[in-house]
Amino acid sequence: MGQLTAVRPDQGEHVDEFDAFVRARKPALLRAAYLLTGDQHLAEDLVQTALARTHGSWNRLNDSGNAEAYTRKVMYHLQVSWWRRRRVAEVLPGELPDRQRSKIAEDSGQITLRITLRAALLRLTAKQRAVLVLRFFEDRSEVEAADALGVSVGTVKSQTSKALARLREIAPELEGLMIGGSSK
Repeated sequence: MGQLTAVRPDQGEHVDEFDAFVRARKPALLRAAYLLTGDQHLAEDLVQTALARTHGSWNRLNDSGNAEAYTRKVMYHLQVSWWRRRRVAEVLPGELPDRQRSKIAEDSGQITLRITLRAALLRLTAKQRAVLVLRFFEDRSEVEAADALGVSVGTVKSQTSKALARLREIAPELEGLMIGGSSK
């Protein structure tokens, strides 16, 4: 039979706080992970692994208020290590994780744009996708993106440039779309 471990009174509070953190932030973490990996199942694995590491450092992180930043940084570092291990070309089909649906239906133009953008992103390399997610979805500076990925600022700049050029090539219909702003 297993041995029972005594739980300190403050540990129960930390477990509840961690559970609340996971419930509140998991949907956003899954969206970011999906954009990094291009696959729902890989995104779920990435978030699960990052949350497991966050849990191990929860007391320190919760007290400093940096739990989400730490979790995201772990996700980016894990994704970088996964690309470095996998040097094979891959096609990443999958569905975007479910999220609460807006009461206002998206018009067909927005849906077409989202499908086109998603298909184009899946044709980029994992490194290019990660840089675009950090720079434009997460709105990080080049320095912050480089730090999160553990690469140089020059790598972030070159991968951003290559990724945007590739998007222009494979999805010219997105040319009018200005990232971070309106084209009108």
